Amino acid sequence: MFQMLGKNKEKTVYFALFTLILTSVILATIFFKNDKEIVSQKTNTSQPDEDITLIKEFFLQKIKSPFINIDYEIKSGDSIQKILKKLKIQNKEIQSIITQYKKYGSANRLLAGNKINIIIEENLSNKDHSIIKFSVPITKSIIIEISKNNEEGKILSKKIITKLYKKNFIAENVITNNLYSSAIDANINPNTIIEFARIFGFEIDFQRDIRKNDYFRIVYDKYIDENGEFIKSGSIHYAYMSVNGREITLYKFGNDQTYNYFDINGKSVEKALMKTPINGARLSSSFGMRKHPILGFNKMHQGTDFAAREGVPIMASGSGTVVKSGWCGGGGNCIKIKHNSTYETVYAHLKNFARGIKKNKKVKQGQIIGYVGTTGLSTGPHLHYEVIVNGKKVNSQKLKLPSGKSLKDSERELFEIHRIKTDVLIAELISEKK
Repeated sequence: MFQMLGKNKEKTVYFALFTLILTSVILATIFFKNDKEIVSQKTNTSQPDEDITLIKEFFLQKIKSPFINIDYEIKSGDSIQKILKKLKIQNKEIQSIITQYKKYGSANRLLAGNKINIIIEENLSNKDHSIIKFSVPITKSIIIEISKNNEEGKILSKKIITKLYKKNFIAENVITNNLYSSAIDANINPNTIIEFARIFGFEIDFQRDIRKNDYFRIVYDKYIDENGEFIKSGSIHYAYMSVNGREITLYKFGNDQTYNYFDINGKSVEKALMKTPINGARLSSSFGMRKHPILGFNKMHQGTDFAAREGVPIMASGSGTVVKSGWCGGGGNCIKIKHNSTYETVYAHLKNFARGIKKNKKVKQGQIIGYVGTTGLSTGPHLHYEVIVNGKKVNSQKLKLPSGKSLKDSERELFEIHRIKTDVLIAELISEKK
């Protein structure tokens, strides 16, 4: 510790001396520039800028930073261990870096010609140095950054994506069991399936309307790296379903902040509430009088129950504000959302809440708010769902919601042009698949 204090004191003295000399040189430079006769007589004297540079170099050597920044070009046959051994990194840290890197690739197979950015800290008390950062590209668009946590000293890693490529994809399938499983079979990622269900949730009850051999088609964006590996999903541009003899075609229209989905007549599909806030469940108990499965006597059931496996995501059926998120007695873990002056919804018996869902939290329609459970007075995992209209609980399955807006005049003309362009895109994507 005393050695460190001594070194810090020495650095402080050097820095003060450097500042004093540098100030003197600058003042002297100003003086010489203002005195033309002296300048003309000293034509062979070194330039002040050169003097300052020499002084800077001298003192920077004395006040040397312990951190070294290295751009190392990978050579054929290089491995992480070989590179770090050359730099005299501690063996323990080398093994930690290799362990972190193995999450993403082989530590013995680095791409020759690529450059690794390395920051090390010299240890003046012994020959072994310490790693601060080890940043290596594994593809043209992905960098693995391994660094030391300054507070705990742990070696951590993260994947940094520098460039992604957006592509339009088309997927379609026949529904044999339910929408979710058929969409997974068509290689659609879960986030896109949830958004697809949200869009159609205004028109279709996925628990009662879907029949075997119904069909869907979807055009959406995928973000991939240069190797074609899927990184994340983007917007849905077009969605089509043939359900129980009924055909529904929807187009995304508007900018990325204020878009909506419209049918072929330019009418918005979105309403105040979705028909069902859960996908892949079955209707297990309707709204109305029933014998309570636990209490054993007849009681008005003021909601709708959807049986599903534990952990299935539950969506907010409309945008609004969470007014309750906690324990509701017989309802177990529950959430209550106020959508506007007319509509409220309740979601009960949840296993747990989605991250960030708490009182006064704003939520969007289709956002995941919790997960199916069997808390409170419950005989098995299910969602108890209530809709409240003007303070009165109503049957959500028979509720008629106001229609969405219709496009008119210039907006309708722009939509028609957009719809034709989308249809052309769909034809091209279908042609490419053949």
